[in-house]
Amino acid sequence: MSDLQSLYQELVMEHNRYPRNFGQIPQPTHQGEGYNPLCGDHVIITLHVEEEVIKDIKFHGKSCAICRASASVMTTIAKGREVSEVERIFNAFHELLTREGEPESYSSIPAGVKEKLNIFSTVKNFPMRVKCASLPWHTLHAALNHADQVISSE
Repeated sequence: MSDLQSLYQELVMEHNRYPRNFGQIPQPTHQGEGYNPLCGDHVIITLHVEEEVIKDIKFHGKSCAICRASASVMTTIAKGREVSEVERIFNAFHELLTREGEPESYSSIPAGVKEKLNIFSTVKNFPMRVKCASLPWHTLHAALNHADQVISSE
């Protein structure tokens, strides 16, 4: 394993052990729920959006290390950003996990965000784990679009 892959693995495990923004917002303006029936990952995202800016975001639920770390990183990226920018970042993350090479949409997001997303770049080598990493992001996307159904990775 390369030094970079080791660092990424360390960062995933650190976000799993000490997740950022874990909990729930008491009176959210937006909420989403995601569930992966194959592995049992279950994540709930609560947000407070004001004037198209994500003022606060939290997640809770039961999930594997990759899903939990992905939700933790996602919340740190999303907090304080405009909804439209978070949607662009969502698209870049989706490309990162599903396409070869650097995502085309990377050109429209800040370098610091790219570094955080790259923590999950090796996940695409494990197709079953792609669903774990992407579940929180799809749940956030649904919450921002006021989708009322539970998001499933299947």
